[in-house]
Amino acid sequence: MRQCGNQIGLEFWKNIVQEHGIDNEGFYRGSNPVQTERANVYFTEAPGGRHVPRVVAVDLEPGVLDGIRASSLGNLFRPESMLCAQSGAGNNWAKGFYTEGAELLDSVLDIVRHDVEACDLLSGFQICHSIGGGTGSGLGSLMLQKIREEYPDRMLSTFTVMPSAA
Repeated sequence: MRQCGNQIGLEFWKNIVQEHGIDNEGFYRGSNPVQTERANVYFTEAPGGRHVPRVVAVDLEPGVLDGIRASSLGNLFRPESMLCAQSGAGNNWAKGFYTEGAELLDSVLDIVRHDVEACDLLSGFQICHSIGGGTGSGLGSLMLQKIREEYPDRMLSTFTVMPSAA
């Protein structure tokens, strides 16, 4: 979520595709079949053998997601899995939790449900976000709350970046 979480998420996916021998278009190009044995943890295999990440990238302004779309991995992700608003949260937790973020929440949860339904066995969720701004902290808190409500028996792991005074 937001700039920090989405940038960390992009680096995460760079490592995952390399680990599993998957190219930037989602096709297996590795040399060891063991690489694809557990690819289903993070990917859904689409028709034609393309591996599609189960990911939801969210921001309340389009800049960072536009950068991800233009990156080397931009074609890997489903376009509908990247959601953004136009206004931003302006480093305001309440805007992320109560107003702008809340307006986007149903769309985010629809994508989450879509990806959950595509899983054979859902283990849990991983969320990358920062608690120093408005989207990652406010909308992040709201998403954590709603995911916990809808999937109370699933693991929920957060990778949270805290602001530094330095």
